[in-house]
Amino acid sequence: MKQSMTILDKLADHARERVAAAKLRVHAGEIMERALALPAGGFEFEKALKKDDIAFICECKKASPSKGIIAEDFPYLDIAKEYEAAGADCISVLTEPKWFLGSDAYLQEITANVSIPCIRKDFTVDEYMIYEAKLLGAKAVLLICSILTQQQISDYIAVCDKLGLSALVEAHDEAEIAMAVSSGARIIGVNNRNLKDFSVDTGNSRRMRELVPGNIAFVSESGVSSASDIEALRQAGADAVLIGEALMKAPDKRSKLTELRGNYDKDKNVRLEK
Repeated sequence: MKQSMTILDKLADHARERVAAAKLRVHAGEIMERALALPAGGFEFEKALKKDDIAFICECKKASPSKGIIAEDFPYLDIAKEYEAAGADCISVLTEPKWFLGSDAYLQEITANVSIPCIRKDFTVDEYMIYEAKLLGAKAVLLICSILTQQQISDYIAVCDKLGLSALVEAHDEAEIAMAVSSGARIIGVNNRNLKDFSVDTGNSRRMRELVPGNIAFVSESGVSSASDIEALRQAGADAVLIGEALMKAPDKRSKLTELRGNYDKDKNVRLEK
């Protein structure tokens, strides 16, 4: 008996439908040509993650499958500018339209108005979407091990390399970590949310960190909501955190980001008590 589809399966299937429709509007050859005609990027996203303290990837997200509408009022450009002013290192922009209520237009407008690198947060199932990301101004794309083969991930990283884009390769367990490492990933993200039942365990990142070689940037994603969460991940050796809901729900995103960052002494590599 066939297992029922997970939300991730549905997201991937819908992404394939979206790509098929997009290819009818703009041929794959044309989108590739247009993207390759732009100046190659300088891998700005991954460079932004290489800093003394933990880096913050702050997310613009209106809704999610697990939480429904997160932000009824969604002034996405104001939010992105607020993140930049607050000292975010990168911005994650949801473009998935059905479950996350995202839009390519949000990404295009944000990348045109902020100077920090943005990642297109979507369910990449075809290299067409990578060329789209380049044209939309993104500096990185998300590749999810659960919906791709190792060969696809390697091939998509090669496409990113041609365009000067970074690839954040997302894994959920030990087997996917091994898959991401073997595919040549330079950034691996561990999702603390189980996309089958939506449970969250930030300990997942701490357990997976030791499986990722030190030369690969390590990002903890989902469920990070407090300075103590950040401190635990800092001590575990995470290079960056991706934070969505905790910031989206904060009325003052600048003060929330300051709170999450903690009073950090980078010389002593400890967070100071207030």
